[in-house]
Amino acid sequence: MNVMGGHDEREQTLNQLLVEMDGFQTNKGVIIMAATNRPEILDPALLRPGRLDRQVLVDRPDINGREAILKIHSKNVLLSPDVDLSKIAGRTPGFVGADLANIINEAALLAARNDKEVVEPSDLDEAIDRVIGGLQKKNRMMNAKEKDIVAFHESGHAIVAESVEHSDPVHKISIIPRGIAALGYTQQQPTEDRYLMTRSELIDRLAVLLGGRVAEELKFNEISTGAQNDLQRATDIVRSMVTEYGMSDKLGLVSYERPRQPMFMPEGYSSAKNYSEAKAGEIDEEVSRMMAEAHERVQKILTGKRGLLDQLAALLSEKETVQGEDLRKMMS
Repeated sequence: MNVMGGHDEREQTLNQLLVEMDGFQTNKGVIIMAATNRPEILDPALLRPGRLDRQVLVDRPDINGREAILKIHSKNVLLSPDVDLSKIAGRTPGFVGADLANIINEAALLAARNDKEVVEPSDLDEAIDRVIGGLQKKNRMMNAKEKDIVAFHESGHAIVAESVEHSDPVHKISIIPRGIAALGYTQQQPTEDRYLMTRSELIDRLAVLLGGRVAEELKFNEISTGAQNDLQRATDIVRSMVTEYGMSDKLGLVSYERPRQPMFMPEGYSSAKNYSEAKAGEIDEEVSRMMAEAHERVQKILTGKRGLLDQLAALLSEKETVQGEDLRKMMS
């Protein structure tokens, strides 16, 4: 029964489905198959032995799977001999088949628009940027001050990414606005698919996210709203480290993750925390401490590379896009 009283349509549907499934005999030759992208909210009654008791995970493809999918979708597209689909697969971790099909389609449209005979690597590169960040907003004119802020912000991300040990190498830095809100971006290229993250890797990822904000502080002694998304992602990482992964020395090997929400709870229903208010205060303090620690670390990194920060920001303001190879040459 719905905890808020009454029976809603979802509950009636579930009950009828359970009744129908219980009506099948094991010798009738009937197999019931179902698919969902929200397995965490399924009612346990559906998943018990005798009902939908076998679960087959169809996960996102790995690098070999992405390359195979790209080959299928590019079968009828003329590709330049310079195109290496294995590199494209390496640049698209987490992409599913529809995303990869969209990349090939976007690249073909770009090539046709520029009267090219074949799809070139530059077309695929732009197609990936479009899928990840959205269309270029060439008519979105930033004033000189904003452009300077964005250049230093992205330079901070890139320099920190190349300075810490456990970080993916920088592929491209750009201050060309894209999509709805992105005024610039620093794109990193994973060297391999990852399924686990260590504490050191998470701390380094946290440092990269704070690089933009710290670069603004060092240059302008002022902060802007450009780091909003970075701070959200950084806070999520730290809170997960503290409450889910047991990576806080102070709070120890305890998971404070919120319990799974029952299927028929109304929208907006929030179940009670499984820890005390005092413990919630400790969690907040630990999150703040770890963020402050990461902020101090990034300040030291960028202060020691202040000349490079100014140089890269000036180059970005001039060219608007800098490749990762050029950044690594500057750093060496």
